[in-house]
Amino acid sequence: MPMAQDTRQPPAARPLRRRARGERRRARGERRRAAHDAARTAGDTTAATLFGGSLTPAWSGYQHRRQSTELSFPGTLRRLPRLVARSLRLGWQADPGALVIVVIAEIGQGLTAAFGLLATNQILLELFSAGPTPDRVRSAAPALLTVAILGCLGALLRAASTAATGRLEPKVERAAEVELLERVIRVEMTKIEDPEFKKLMSTARYGTNASRLMITYGVQVVNALVSLIAVGTVLAVLHPLLLPLLVLIIVPQGWGTVHSARRRYRSVSAWTNHSRQQSEIAYSLSHHSTGQEIRVHGVGSYLLHHYRVMARCSEAEQTRLARADATTDLLTSGLSGVASGITYATLAWLVLGGHTGLATSGTAVLAIRTGTANLGALVRAINSLYAQALWLNDLEQVCAIADTHAIPDTGASLGPPTTIEVRNVSFTYPGRDRPALDDVTLTLPRGKVIALAGENGSGKSTLAKILAGLYLPSEGHVLWDGVDIREADRTTWFEHIGLVQQDFARWDLTARANVVMGRPDVAAPPDPILFQQASDYAQAHKVTDELPRGWDTLLDQTYDGGVELSGGQWQRLALARARFRNAHVVVFDEPTAALDAHAEHEAFTRMRELVHEGVTVILITHRLASVRRADHIHVLDHGRVAESGTHEELVAADGPYARMYRIQADQYRQEHRESASSAPDTAHEGDPSTDCRS
Repeated sequence: MPMAQDTRQPPAARPLRRRARGERRRARGERRRAAHDAARTAGDTTAATLFGGSLTPAWSGYQHRRQSTELSFPGTLRRLPRLVARSLRLGWQADPGALVIVVIAEIGQGLTAAFGLLATNQILLELFSAGPTPDRVRSAAPALLTVAILGCLGALLRAASTAATGRLEPKVERAAEVELLERVIRVEMTKIEDPEFKKLMSTARYGTNASRLMITYGVQVVNALVSLIAVGTVLAVLHPLLLPLLVLIIVPQGWGTVHSARRRYRSVSAWTNHSRQQSEIAYSLSHHSTGQEIRVHGVGSYLLHHYRVMARCSEAEQTRLARADATTDLLTSGLSGVASGITYATLAWLVLGGHTGLATSGTAVLAIRTGTANLGALVRAINSLYAQALWLNDLEQVCAIADTHAIPDTGASLGPPTTIEVRNVSFTYPGRDRPALDDVTLTLPRGKVIALAGENGSGKSTLAKILAGLYLPSEGHVLWDGVDIREADRTTWFEHIGLVQQDFARWDLTARANVVMGRPDVAAPPDPILFQQASDYAQAHKVTDELPRGWDTLLDQTYDGGVELSGGQWQRLALARARFRNAHVVVFDEPTAALDAHAEHEAFTRMRELVHEGVTVILITHRLASVRRADHIHVLDHGRVAESGTHEELVAADGPYARMYRIQADQYRQEHRESASSAPDTAHEGDPSTDCRS
């Protein structure tokens, strides 16, 4: 019989084979890194092509992600008492009864778990004791009953905690949001317009939801902590050596959980910009505002190509993370496995050496497995709690700033003004060196049309906002029948002011609600007579007669049954809103920019009707054909009053106003000549081409 051939490699060849396998592994790793780097480079190229580089977000949550990458397990443990205390404080403010139920239920669950382990240990002791089996089972019956009762009690406590948490969370979120909104609506406009405050506001809105989640994660932390303490106590009671063994098992798992979490946070921080750019491309491909050019110009294929490039880049990063997580999990599992082996070997030594019983060892195994699971839950809950606390910090910071910069609701009460005086008023926007208004002095008598004219940036709108009480002058005084604005209750100041701005609010509500917003009253329905007067004043029926549900039509096309209005239609509703307010001083800032010539003429005619009712009208417009009919005109230039007077006086003075008027008059004449063949009598009252005196 032939002898079998020995195919084993000689000892000298084995290092070569190991070296070859190592080189192949390194080559595979280098290929993966090269593919990842190539995908990242392609993504960077797309980012540079479409966005000119990174998109740095204008909100502080970006910094939150950077802070989260610095988390460490000891660091999160140091923050734990403060974070849990914050959750408890929010809950106590929202619903003290529900919070007490949650705390008692969570602590009770930990205690039932601890006593359940002790009862389990008693069961095992009885079952492993000497004697006939029926006797042992009967001896274990009380402990079995105790375990059953504790199990039922634990289930009841979990149910109570779930119900109370569900009752508590929405109350906390509502309280946080109401607290924020109550403060924001009272903040000075200069602070609302501050870019840094706007950034903080954008993240503070997330803080209201974070308030709710803080309760969720706070409950999880309390539950895991109580359970972990209970398990540790049971192990210490069973045998002092068992507690260090538990720590030996759970430390690698805790390290692995934190390490993986930090890796994920670092990835999110590094790739947030990439994800944002990818989302912007997807949004551009699907949004209706870009739909026409996507189809006509063939933009779709171009953007879709770049989207695929960025998607492949994201996929490569996710693959890298998955491999890294798998490696970490393998390492921590191996270390925990070694620690578990040491633990079980120690348990065997304790049993064989007579230091502990077999029943105690079985209970210890259950306790160790429970403690390991509790630690993982604790680490995840702490990290989540800390992440939500960052958003909540913004919410608290906004509330503190809002309190500091709140519009005061104390001071002298004001009635309808007879005269408003502006004395040596200057105003400089925060962060700017040059004043928007510089030593402005003028008087606004009751029942007159006061026009503010001037080029863009001359300070017209800024002065109007000061007159409306939205800004406080940096220097000088604004007097309402002798009462300085700083000494007045500005709530009563606002009650007498109406606004029609060029960028007026377009409320995503019904047409009726858009008018009622002029003077809403939470306690009573709108005055039907005043509403009809407002509608007639703005001829809003020309808008609502064309709407499918008339005044009850929703003006938001993103919902079923909603419609979108043209600029001119919106402006009619804004005029109706100002009239419905029934104010004694009305500021019109470019009120007819979206109206056609005929509608504009009608609007200014109705503006004079307000004057006949004793209303003071402050008019800001670039169309001097309308300004010419004002009772008094103030021309601003670089924040100063360059000249004042009536239309006739200013034209005769041949100053800045006259020059602007001649330019517009020449334009009207040219348009009149071009349209004369089709409409020979298109000029109407107020057209500069029919009344130019220079």
